[in-house]
Amino acid sequence: MTRILIAAAACFGLSACFGYLLLPVLRALKAGQSIREIGPTWHNYKAGTPMMGGLMFIAGTLVSLLCNLPFMTDYTVFYVYAIALCYGAIGFVDDFCKMKKKKNEGLTTIQKLLLQMAVSALFLYAMYKTGAMNCHLYIPFVNVTFDIHPLVYIFFAMFVMVGCDNAVNLTDGVDGLSSCVTIPVMVFFAATAISMGKLDLALLPACIIGGLIAYLFYNWHPAKLFMGDTGSLFLGGVVCALAFALDMPLVLILCGFVYLCETLSDILQIGYFKLTHGKRLFKMAPIHHHFEMCGWKEEKIVLTFAAVSAIMCFVAWLSIQGLLK
Repeated sequence: MTRILIAAAACFGLSACFGYLLLPVLRALKAGQSIREIGPTWHNYKAGTPMMGGLMFIAGTLVSLLCNLPFMTDYTVFYVYAIALCYGAIGFVDDFCKMKKKKNEGLTTIQKLLLQMAVSALFLYAMYKTGAMNCHLYIPFVNVTFDIHPLVYIFFAMFVMVGCDNAVNLTDGVDGLSSCVTIPVMVFFAATAISMGKLDLALLPACIIGGLIAYLFYNWHPAKLFMGDTGSLFLGGVVCALAFALDMPLVLILCGFVYLCETLSDILQIGYFKLTHGKRLFKMAPIHHHFEMCGWKEEKIVLTFAAVSAIMCFVAWLSIQGLLK
């Protein structure tokens, strides 16, 4: 337990240092965020804010994990970090394309999805072949587990992982939102891993907590740095990969409730718009923009969504007590 706390503290310090060094470099490279033409007009003042800030906690997490390598007995944590890093690399390419074009146009949706599916398939196959993941589907609350054919499970897992990764990406739309929503999720996964005796795996969510707290010093409203798709896709990879590494993917419905709401609001808005020939279900989607148009300040949205995330993570914790006994 002490090692986990030290890793979190170390990642906080390292990420803060990396952020301090990274910010002037990104400014010099003019790696500024371009605001979507169809996005909120009141966000126009954020144009030019450096992005790719996710690199600071990605690097901080890696160094912290490597420092713990001599003390580890289970290396599953590096599988999880590897897929998150691959997702982050997809985000980095997307951010780099936006930076070069000076427009909010990076990889196409199809390109992103194909790359994410390929990464998910590779990760799941590696986890299955090494025995780091089984094909049991645990049902929260009822404490029932079903055995599923490996091929079916892997296709199911690919769908969930890609969906979860993009859902976390959607949440990154207001200063500090994605970080504050994800911190309770990481607390949940760290506590779960510790309770299951997977202390080495618990190092990753602990490090992410430290890294995100450091990042908030740069990203709290008004933000001086954005994580970009580099950071948000990396975080999405961590969230979904941890769920599968702990053999409880369905718990994402609970601990990832805010991500789910963000995604559903976007899907419902598009569907309703098409069915009603131009009418809107929400003032704007994803849902955090709806609350902005209702007059909520960014700080209120962040704190409210973070509180909802924390409550649902507590519900998720209650739902798996049968597994932890």
